[in-house]
Amino acid sequence: MSISAQTAIVGVGQTPFTRGTEFSTLELHLQAALEAIGDAGLTPADIDGVMPNELAGTIAEDFILNLGLPALSFSSTIRTGGASFVSAIQSAALAIAGGVAKNVLLVAGRRGYSAQRVSLTSEGAIPPHPVMRHMDEFERPFGNTVASQWFAQAARRHMHEYGTTSEDFGRIAVAVRKHANLNPRALMFEKTMNLEQHQASAMIADPLRLFDCSLETDGATAIVMTSAERASDLAKTAVPILGVGEGHGAPPTSITQKRDFCEIEGLALASRRAYEMAGLSPGDIDSAQIYDGFTWIVLASLEALGFCARGEGGAFLRDGHIELGGTLPINTSGGLLSEGHCSGANLVSEAVRQLRREVESERQVANCERVLVTGEGDFHEGAALILGRRS
Repeated sequence: MSISAQTAIVGVGQTPFTRGTEFSTLELHLQAALEAIGDAGLTPADIDGVMPNELAGTIAEDFILNLGLPALSFSSTIRTGGASFVSAIQSAALAIAGGVAKNVLLVAGRRGYSAQRVSLTSEGAIPPHPVMRHMDEFERPFGNTVASQWFAQAARRHMHEYGTTSEDFGRIAVAVRKHANLNPRALMFEKTMNLEQHQASAMIADPLRLFDCSLETDGATAIVMTSAERASDLAKTAVPILGVGEGHGAPPTSITQKRDFCEIEGLALASRRAYEMAGLSPGDIDSAQIYDGFTWIVLASLEALGFCARGEGGAFLRDGHIELGGTLPINTSGGLLSEGHCSGANLVSEAVRQLRREVESERQVANCERVLVTGEGDFHEGAALILGRRS
């Protein structure tokens, strides 16, 4: 049985993205959760499923206690790093379609600036991902400790094989910054950037510069999902889940041990499954919200998702396809690079708002009917989601 269009996102909530907050991660999650529940026209008493986020460290009992969820029948946490939130949507859809839960709450985000700073991973701010235990013996002792280093190795290999340039990565950063400049919710709302400024930014891990790296921010995003049948009775426009897929790299090892540095294998698998479920192809997608922990991930994702051929990501970017007004506007809120880092959950909320026509007119994608959203977990895992506009 296909679950395409059997479930829908009916509520979204989001805290401001800040650098510095008085709220705990749990308080941020509760704020976003209450906004999403209210946006759906529901109350906490209607929520019978919850999916906390691994990187935030929250658990189902936090929501039962603080929101007063009287009849929780489903809870689960997906542990695939940056792919977790989109993969969680697949699990929630299965729970709803299978009759295990009626209304499922999903929340992600953290004090990513005030406490859990990715740039301080070596100091223990974020526990190492379990799948990376093998790095403790062979890579961490030699200083290969943070994500910017891992992805830099893949980016440099792509440059070597296909002639990709630092300016190509910069075109991604500049495009999403332009989109953030149209989004009052974005941390970089009033902070412009051009390609020259990108090229002048500090080198973090060659070839990745400061503006190739996603933001460290405090904030949270939440969504509420239900069945398509129940969604029709709610006040807000429901956004159907047309296709969703999950994929894992084989072997699930560090980038240095991959058979192919340049392919995000898990995402390629996930997207094929999502396209098949939805009965769609890359040419049917009007906008893509691509997990942009680093600009390199976006370029590799464009290839893995089938928007351009292997090795042609740089040329695709040079032709201006990814900006508003192009053939495939991406990360129209500013994404993780310029709106805020929320474990990819803000990419989902942006897709919902685009399909509901709730964004500022200057950044509304024209005739937006189908949006693809991705999650990426350090080259090991990938997740893809295709959302549609309810007719």
